Amino acid sequence: MSDGNASLRARIITISQALDAAGLVPNKSGNVSSRSAGGFLITPAGKPYRDLMPGDIVELPVCGEPSASGPRPSSEWRMHAAIYAGRPDATAILHTHSPRATALACAGRGIPPFHYMIALAGGEVRCTSYATFGTAELAQSALRGLEGRRAVLLGNHGVITIGSSLDEAHAVAVEVENLAGEYLAMLSAGLEPRLLDDEELARVIGKFADYGRLKR
Repeated sequence: MSDGNASLRARIITISQALDAAGLVPNKSGNVSSRSAGGFLITPAGKPYRDLMPGDIVELPVCGEPSASGPRPSSEWRMHAAIYAGRPDATAILHTHSPRATALACAGRGIPPFHYMIALAGGEVRCTSYATFGTAELAQSALRGLEGRRAVLLGNHGVITIGSSLDEAHAVAVEVENLAGEYLAMLSAGLEPRLLDDEELARVIGKFADYGRLKR
């Protein structure tokens, strides 16, 4: 590509294919984006991740509509645009349908702060109410659910994670799925998790920043 985004396009493809290989976006049920000089770059609609090429990645303005010509962006481009507009700290966004976290989202249940690793998400992972995919309603619901957080469960849908880089957003997505699995295991065993309080969460978030796990 000659638009100055060649390395970023390649990194979006790498992250997309890593999500696919890990089973976090079954049947291409997700999307990946990153801020760019012209707005943001996002994966296209309908193309398997294994077949992505740099020219398939679509650049969109944060405020505006996709071009009528060229590759068609993910149907969730509105959600990415709304988050970039509302969260200046977000450099990258991942949307997955990771199985365990999506199971909780379909039950309308978020992930409580039962393990210190939830600090990667900024605290309790909320679950939003349901909204039709690809709509402005879903975009605004996701933005509200992300307030003060790096992850949110979309009711009856999936997961959104954000980060200061594609790698950070990816790390949060992987950890949310791991935490969802642990939480489901406790629920299946009839156990109630022992929750961390706000003071301890703030302490852990601070320690993670010192260890380089989170970029502030």
